[in-house]
Amino acid sequence: MGKDNLKRGFASDNNAGIHPEILKEVEKANTGHVIGYGSDIYTDQAKELFKQQLGNNTEVFFVFTGTAANVLGITALSRSWNSVITAETAHLETDECGAPEKFIGCKVLTVETPDGKITVDMIGKHMHGFDFEHHAQPKVISITQSTEMGTVYTVQEIKKIADFAHSRDMFLHVDGARIANAAVTLDLPFKAVTTDAGVDILSFGGTKNGMMFGEAVCFLRPGLSNDFKYIRKQGMQLASKMRFISAQYIAYFRNDLWKKCASHSNAMAHLLAEKTGGIKGLKITQAVQSNGVFIIIPHDVAEKVANQYFFYPWNETSSEYRLMTSWDTTEEDIEEFVRLLRKELEQS
Repeated sequence: MGKDNLKRGFASDNNAGIHPEILKEVEKANTGHVIGYGSDIYTDQAKELFKQQLGNNTEVFFVFTGTAANVLGITALSRSWNSVITAETAHLETDECGAPEKFIGCKVLTVETPDGKITVDMIGKHMHGFDFEHHAQPKVISITQSTEMGTVYTVQEIKKIADFAHSRDMFLHVDGARIANAAVTLDLPFKAVTTDAGVDILSFGGTKNGMMFGEAVCFLRPGLSNDFKYIRKQGMQLASKMRFISAQYIAYFRNDLWKKCASHSNAMAHLLAEKTGGIKGLKITQAVQSNGVFIIIPHDVAEKVANQYFFYPWNETSSEYRLMTSWDTTEEDIEEFVRLLRKELEQS
């Protein structure tokens, strides 16, 4: 079976379609002419909605991709002689194709972490060389919420990192590609897990949670966004028909659609973990706190099952795989996947 014809699988929440309510909002915005490049009523409305979600001081700039949101956002906070500290599993390190180094010119310094979350103690090894011209100057700490391993930072954990950063004249950036899943897990509003916790800049994503495309770079403290309109333009991320990014967020926030989608994908991950956790020959390796299940599956079994329900390896040496659920995952998807998994395990 070709990868273009796969069943609804567990490879990535990026593989899911667009929520019908978001598509309707895009169609609604597709009427008449409006001024381009963000000078339109849809973008104005979306920006106001972000202020309601994150606080009145929030400055929002829409871009096309998560990589752009992360890299261009950090560009606004740093210079080429600075360094960014992040987890070894973070997208900045593993999935941005060297974009931070190319576009910012800075160093990315990583810390090892068993669960995708970094701590002040882990960051400590990079806290040296300040005001020493032979050493890249630490300027930004970047964390991912939810992490690439499906775990979730508590508000207290974020605040501790933020306080640590600010005490050293540094900034805290959050890659929020799955910020909705984290907010649902914590049962808190977005503002509580970002602005109120001391986050300076947030890459706010919705593509993994029912949106079509587009991310938001959210500056949460006054004065940080002064030159960002130029950075965004030079970064080739200024959308001429911005209304079609903005309109999606109008639907996303209306009636807490974001919460409904993320709650469902989180619930499906817990169900998947429940159904697979007790099967002999399988082992769940991470706490299931959002919409990801990390699990050890015998390699030959995983290959056969992935032919029908595609998913990615996480650590091929240990035969660990990542299973992601989505806003449109069904209980039937999970039941059929587990049935096939059991069958292949019995035959192996």
